[in-house]
Amino acid sequence: MYFHFGSIWYLLLLLFLPCFILCKSHTQTYYFPKTEWLSKQSFFLSRELLLKLVLYSIMVFALAKPFLYDAPAAKHKKGRDLVLVLDASGSMAQSGFNPDNRLMNKFDTNIALASDFIQKRYDDNMGIVLFGTFAYTASPLTYDLDALQYVLKMTNVAIAGESTAIGDAIMQAIHTLSFGQAKSKAIVLLTDGYHNSGRTSPKEAVLHAKALGIKIYTIGLGKASSYDGALLKKIAHETKAKSYDALNAKALQDIYKEIHRLEPSKIRSENYLYQKLLFSFPLSAAFILLLVWTLWIQRRER
Repeated sequence: MYFHFGSIWYLLLLLFLPCFILCKSHTQTYYFPKTEWLSKQSFFLSRELLLKLVLYSIMVFALAKPFLYDAPAAKHKKGRDLVLVLDASGSMAQSGFNPDNRLMNKFDTNIALASDFIQKRYDDNMGIVLFGTFAYTASPLTYDLDALQYVLKMTNVAIAGESTAIGDAIMQAIHTLSFGQAKSKAIVLLTDGYHNSGRTSPKEAVLHAKALGIKIYTIGLGKASSYDGALLKKIAHETKAKSYDALNAKALQDIYKEIHRLEPSKIRSENYLYQKLLFSFPLSAAFILLLVWTLWIQRRER
């Protein structure tokens, strides 16, 4: 069993604990001729402060939603290794692809939608390959989806050159997938151009992917005349996947949703299948302490 917080950011409220000690309320001044007759600190007040600190901490922990989950279930997961291969060539700087924001270029629109897609993959082992004149792995396979989204935000159009090396992009994705252990491996390739650069032909790269049983989903961005639709369809067909045409951002969003259904991510649901919420325990402890505190005050005032 593993321990986790559902809303871990609430733990930052613990930073206010020093206020219980430093931010003292205003008290009235009294004068005594014999101060030695008075104890330095009331036993009850010292206990009261400690009780306040404990109560506050317990309630913050309850707010952070602690829970236990059964991690061994993940050993039998049906997840996959998945690499997003994104075209970052100069043509991706064209605007007008997003009807809701005409000034937003195709690359930035794709980055936003890809980030949303990644967020839904939960604990899948995912990587990112960017390509233009050459291809490179922007992120190796990782379960840290927040890190993947951060990498996406740090990328820029034409970061890999102005041309379109589809063959090299596929080969780089295959190399990235070679470090994964999942039986099911897939590539999602997005481009808005024709193969016109690189050392490896798309045909050679597809043959290599087929030999390894890797599916390649292809997505053509923009008008049909702007990219090699026939090549993308052949790549997808040869690897037993599907090819899509995305005329605008809305169509691309729908395509991501369909790929998400075709390549489901079941790991998170299996990891947390035996989830046991624990927030009731700190809440119960807080209730008991409040009851004890109330009874103590009533007894003291008698």
